[in-house]
Amino acid sequence: MHEHAHDPILVIASLAVALMAGFTGLTLTRGAAGLPVPQRKAVVAMSAIVLGGGVWSMHFVAMLGLRLPVPFYYDALTTMISALTAILIVGLGLMLMHFGARSPRRILVAGVLVGVGIPAMHYIGMSGMRMAIPVYTVAGIAVAVAISIALSVAAFWLAYAGRDLRNILSGTLGFGIAVFAVHFVAMAGTSFVPDPGARGGGPGLDNATLAFGVTLAAFLISAAFIMTGVTFNEAAAVAGAGPVAAPVPSPEPPGVAEAPPPPSEADPAYRIPYEREGRIRFVGIEDVAAIRAEGHYTVLYFGDSKALCPWSISESARRLPGGDMIRTHRSYIVNRRHVSGFERKKDTGVVFFEDVPAIAKAPVSRARLNAVRDHLGL
Repeated sequence: MHEHAHDPILVIASLAVALMAGFTGLTLTRGAAGLPVPQRKAVVAMSAIVLGGGVWSMHFVAMLGLRLPVPFYYDALTTMISALTAILIVGLGLMLMHFGARSPRRILVAGVLVGVGIPAMHYIGMSGMRMAIPVYTVAGIAVAVAISIALSVAAFWLAYAGRDLRNILSGTLGFGIAVFAVHFVAMAGTSFVPDPGARGGGPGLDNATLAFGVTLAAFLISAAFIMTGVTFNEAAAVAGAGPVAAPVPSPEPPGVAEAPPPPSEADPAYRIPYEREGRIRFVGIEDVAAIRAEGHYTVLYFGDSKALCPWSISESARRLPGGDMIRTHRSYIVNRRHVSGFERKKDTGVVFFEDVPAIAKAPVSRARLNAVRDHLGL
């Protein structure tokens, strides 16, 4: 039986990979429930690749640090299957969270799925080892699976009990600890014995080749982590600015049932926040010509400027008062005060803006064509 140990630097690196993958995947899916179904599918798929790929990358970064007295390598096909297993099972868990009503039962089921998927990926990946055969005990596998399920359910509960910035950070920590702990708990219950020769007929991956692939995967996760970190920082700045105050109605005289007065254009409730130069600013709703969806955020067009707004397109449609603003497309809201023209294109349309240098036109979808025409008085 071979004695084995781990390189402490690569152990720390594996934890960093798990944490970055968790943060990136959970940040990508924030606000996904409000996206159109095709866009939501794409977001969930990207998050599954990042989270599942993070499970796989964490495992093999740690395995690169495994020290055995004999050289060993991995079967390429088995290694690829282990990665796909992690991505598919994590994807199933995310689908439960983002398609259908979210409930404690769904959080539990998703956590259990991922809790089974993490050790499944681990043991499939370990089965690809050649020249040194991993040997497990039933008790060791049972402990690893039980810990994985418990920690994964906790991670999903932390991440999805709410979807604010604190939940993302808590879920990131939970996910990273779950993946990291399961790997090393499983390794503690694993022994290695000599293999007289390479088993299986598939192509082999030595540590140098594997290191190349794992480094590339870790680089991509790091790049995605940095990009999502930028948007997370912007969202945190918005949250730190505090909620926009709602108008306080003045009390009515007794016995008088008058309609409430129209909102003042200076009322903060009818200004829209946007970010510029690291500061949250506001623009009056009457100045905004159009709002376009941009991932979990939106882009505002006003005058010759365009700026990033922290609201999603669905949140914008919900927050903005009726009147001049109308949804022309799943990705666009326009202000009819700035619309200078309309063109019918078979069963869709286009609205035009002549006084807004930042945007020339916006599409009108078939489903919203009649409503937009009525809104424009056509």
